[in-house]
Amino acid sequence: MILGTVTITLITGANKGLGREAARRLLKVGHTVLVGARDAERGQRTANELGAVFLQIDPTSDASVAAATELVRSEYGRLDVLVNNAGTAEPRVGAADLTADMAMQGFGITCSGPSGSRTRSCLSCAPRIIPGSSTCRAASGPSHASSHPARWRTQSHYRSIRPTKAALTMLTVQYARALDGILVNAADPGFTGTDFNDNRGT
Repeated sequence: MILGTVTITLITGANKGLGREAARRLLKVGHTVLVGARDAERGQRTANELGAVFLQIDPTSDASVAAATELVRSEYGRLDVLVNNAGTAEPRVGAADLTADMAMQGFGITCSGPSGSRTRSCLSCAPRIIPGSSTCRAASGPSHASSHPARWRTQSHYRSIRPTKAALTMLTVQYARALDGILVNAADPGFTGTDFNDNRGT
């Protein structure tokens, strides 16, 4: 069990992209970082490369979240920071082709997961929850869309991301209002180059 002033941070979806970069930077400032990922092979490889700890967790599975929570509690006794970074760009279709099942795939990964009562129960006395939001959550498109109109017209899969990010942001507001003693802030990284935008971010 790790005691003292070391900050214990769990980042979901941390095997690549923004989650991996957040893990790298937090390790540099002394956090003990748990690299959360659904894919055990990718997650373990990332943890090994960064010098972090791999934690298998599927945000869409209550059983997986419960098992991960119990592991954190038994190994560390607490969790100080929870970064809900897991998300998906799927399905990469426009609104006209989006089915209910396709939409729920995105909502399930982006909006469900470790912020539930099981995970909150092992947060420390000075906890933080940080969902990964996005400027594409706006109903009219991302705040910088006016400077790149052609890009946002052609990349139709962003239309399926926007509702999930809007829902996540509203959920964040509700958590912030309801959870006494827990600091809840949505983090927007801006238009950063990741798999979500085929690494075209600036």
